Amino acid sequence: MTEGNDGQMTCRFANIIVDISHEKVDRPFQYRIPDGLMGKIAVGMAVTIPFGRGNKLIHGYVMEITDNALYEESLLKEIHSIVKDGVSAEADSIRLAWWMKQNYGSTMISALKTVLPVKQKRKQLVKKTIVCMADEAVAAGKAEEFGRKHQTAKARLMQALSIQPLLPYTLVTGKLNIAAQTIQSLEKAGLIEIRSEETYRNALPENVARGWQKKTKNQLSENQERIVESIAADFRAGIRQTYLIHGVTGSGKTEVYMELIDRVIAEGRQAIVLIPEIALTYQTLVRFYQRFGEKVSVMNSRLSAGERSDQCVRAAKGEIDIMIGPRSALFTPFERLGLVIMDEEHEGSYKSENMPKYHARETAAELCRMKDAVLVLGSATPSLESYHKAKNGEIKLFTLKERLAGGQLPQVHVEDLRQELKSGNRSIFSRRLHALIGDRLEKGEQTMLFINRRGYAGFVSCRSCGYVMKCPHCDVSLSEHTDKYKKAGRLVCHYCGYETPGVTSCPQCGSKYILGFRAGTQQIEELLHKEFPAARVLRMDADTTRSKDSYEQILSQFANEEADILVGTQMIVKGHDFARVTLVGILAADMSLHAGDYRAGERTFQLLTQAAGRAGRSALPGEVVIQTYQPEHYTIVHAANQDYEGFYEEEMTYRDLMMYPPAAHMMAVLVLSPDAVTGAGHAGKLAERAKAVSGDALALVIGPTEASIGRINDVFRYIFYIKHRNYQVLTEIKDALETYIDMMQWNADSVQFDFNPMRNY
Repeated sequence: MTEGNDGQMTCRFANIIVDISHEKVDRPFQYRIPDGLMGKIAVGMAVTIPFGRGNKLIHGYVMEITDNALYEESLLKEIHSIVKDGVSAEADSIRLAWWMKQNYGSTMISALKTVLPVKQKRKQLVKKTIVCMADEAVAAGKAEEFGRKHQTAKARLMQALSIQPLLPYTLVTGKLNIAAQTIQSLEKAGLIEIRSEETYRNALPENVARGWQKKTKNQLSENQERIVESIAADFRAGIRQTYLIHGVTGSGKTEVYMELIDRVIAEGRQAIVLIPEIALTYQTLVRFYQRFGEKVSVMNSRLSAGERSDQCVRAAKGEIDIMIGPRSALFTPFERLGLVIMDEEHEGSYKSENMPKYHARETAAELCRMKDAVLVLGSATPSLESYHKAKNGEIKLFTLKERLAGGQLPQVHVEDLRQELKSGNRSIFSRRLHALIGDRLEKGEQTMLFINRRGYAGFVSCRSCGYVMKCPHCDVSLSEHTDKYKKAGRLVCHYCGYETPGVTSCPQCGSKYILGFRAGTQQIEELLHKEFPAARVLRMDADTTRSKDSYEQILSQFANEEADILVGTQMIVKGHDFARVTLVGILAADMSLHAGDYRAGERTFQLLTQAAGRAGRSALPGEVVIQTYQPEHYTIVHAANQDYEGFYEEEMTYRDLMMYPPAAHMMAVLVLSPDAVTGAGHAGKLAERAKAVSGDALALVIGPTEASIGRINDVFRYIFYIKHRNYQVLTEIKDALETYIDMMQWNADSVQFDFNPMRNY
C-alpha cells in the first residue's frame, strides 16, 4: 500500500474487466495503478488500458482495487488513463456487482452475470423493403415485356410494384414466391432498390399493443394525492429515501405508482417497475401501456435472448422510459434512473435462489443510492422486514386504508375442517363453500379457488383436533419423510436436523386421522367437474403455464368471462383484478401455515389476505371462505379480520424470542460435495470455524445437518445456520469462512451463503 495525497493508504493494483457489454465474461485482468492516478481510481470506473500483445488501447471497467499482486509486479501493465465522463449505466452495474459480491457471498463473475442481463450481443434485426425505381407506366411495361419473354417471376414482381411501389422483402420472397436471385437481377438492372433498416424485436405480447388507445388518468383520491405530492416534493428537494405504501387490496396503489412515474419522466428520468412474477406481467403491461404507450417495455425470462438484447439496447439509448418485469428487470441499463417501484414487495420470489442469493429489495435500495434515485415499496401485506424498518423510522410509511370508489372489503368465513370431518363431510370443499360455488354459478358470477401448491405438503397434522407435529428446538413443523416399506416414516426438522419416528395416532387426542395433507390443483379441478358438471373451469399452475403466452391466455379467458371458476396456486392471488369475481375459496390454509419454515405464519397471512383481496373488487360484494384445521391460530384470526398490525405485533414477539429475522439476522451456509463423508466433515469444520471467528456469545450456530434434500444429481448437501442481531457480524463471519475455504483448497466441494434465507434447505 502507498500513502495518498490525503494521507490515507491507497491500493496499488486494479482488477479490470473488458468488453463486458458484448462479449462473454471470462476473467478480470490485473493492472498497476500509476502514481499519477493513485487515489483517483474507484470501483466501477471506466479506464483506458493497453491490451494484448500489441498493447491496443481499449476501455475496461474497474471491478476491484487491491494491494495483492496476482503476478510478478514487473509483469503487470499500467492503466493508461481514466475515461472522461466514464461513469455509465454499465459502470454502475459493475459497482452493483461488487456490492452484491461483498454482501451476499458470491464470486465476482457470478455477480456480473447477474447484473448484466444480456450475456452476449445478439444480431440486430434488419427490415428489408423493395422499392420500385420506375414510375407506374414503366413498371407495367416491364411486367408485360418479362411476360412475353416467359420470365414469369420478374413479371409478377414488376406487376406488383406497378400497383404498390414499396413492398416488404419477406412478402416478395414468401407469398409472391420470388427467389433472391431474381430480385438481385432486377436491382442490377436499376429497376428496383433494396433498402434496409435496423429494427427491434417486439417484446410486448401482441394483444397489448394491438388496438391500443391512450387512456386518461384517473382522478386521485385525497390520500393518493397526499402520497404522490409528498414523494414528489422530496424528489424535487433532492431528498432520496425509501418509501413504503401499505394499502389494502384495491386501494389504488398502481394509480399512485403511475402518477409518480409521470412526475419522474417529466424530470427527464426513467423508471423501473418490479412485479413478483411473470404471471402479473400482462395485466400490469396493459394498464401502463394505456397510460404511457411506447415508452413502456418489458423484461423477463420468457423473452428470447434477442428480445432481451433489444430491450437493453433501447434502454441504454434512452428510447424507453419504463421497464416492467420481475427482479431481473432491476438491472435494466438506464442512464437516468430516477425511480424504482417494487410492487407486492413482500413476495418471496424477489429473493434469488441462485448465486448470488440477493434480495431485490436490498439490491434496489443500493442501486437507487448509486443512481440518486428513489425506491417505492408497495403491498397490502408488507414484509416484516420492511414494516419493521418503517416502525423504526428507517423508511417512510404511507397508508391507504380504503378501497377505491367506496368498495367494501369482502365478508370472510372461517370454516373449521375438524367440524366438517365430525359431521361426515370428507370432501375437499366445506359445506358452506360448496353452497356458495353453486350460488355464484346461478348468478353468473365468478369464483377463484386457491391452494398453496400443486404438489403435496410435508407437515403432519391431526384432522380431529388440529395438532401439528413440531420441532422441540426450532418451533417449526416437522416434515414428513416417507419410508417405502413402512406405514409411518420419519419426521425431520430442516433447521437443526432433529428427527423422530413417524406417528400413526395423534399424541394429543389419540385420533388415527393424523397424516400429511394431500390435495393438488388437478384433484380440485377433477372434483369441480364432478360436482358442478356445467361449470367452465380453468386451472393455473406450473403445469398449465409452461408455454410463453400461457399466463396471458388463461388470464384473458377468465377476464373475458369465458370461465366460471379459476383454480390455481399462489400465482392467481397476486395483483389480479377481475370485476366479476365475488367468491374466493382458500382450500387449505394449513398447507402454508405449517411448512417447516419460520416464515410460515407470515407467508400464510400474506397469502390469505391477498387471496381474500381478489373478491368484491367492483360494485358486487365479495365473500371469502378460509378452510382450516386451526381456526383459532393467530395467523388465521388476523387474516380473517384483515388486521395486519395485530398480526405484526404477535409475529414479531415470536421472531424476537427465537432470534429470527427481522428481529435478528440469519445466514445459511450450504456445503455441496460429491462425497457424503467429506461433505459432512467440511460442514462440521466450517461450523466450528464460525464459532471460533465470531468470538461472540451472541452468535448462535445451529447444525450442521443434512439438508432437507440430502442429495441432488449425486451431490451431497449439508447445511448449518448462524444467527446474530448484527448483520455486519454475519458478513464478517462469511468473509472469514471464505478465507478459510481458499486456504484449505477444497477443490471438489463448494460452499454457498444465503443471508436471511427465504427457503428451506
